[in-house]
Amino acid sequence: MADQDWHGSHPVPFEDGYQRLAWRAPRGRTRRVRVRDHTCECMSVIYELCQAGGLMFIQRTVRSDGGEERHETAWLACAQAKRLWGLLLDGRVG
Repeated sequence: MADQDWHGSHPVPFEDGYQRLAWRAPRGRTRRVRVRDHTCECMSVIYELCQAGGLMFIQRTVRSDGGEERHETAWLACAQAKRLWGLLLDGRVG
């Protein structure tokens, strides 16, 4: 497998004055979630654009010596979530 097959995007560092997202504990709304896109596994904070039941959300996993901590955004219409994902990758929200 080539490197580009498993590497995800590296988000741009957050801009000054970036908009903070409202992160909350995962709600477990469904058993099946499809990851549509993700950031690179080499980072200590990983983001995933997820889809389930016709809606999308972003999941954030923070890795530390103490383990992993996960949070997610509100579940949104696909167009809204894709726009938010683009802003996250561009360092404008986080």
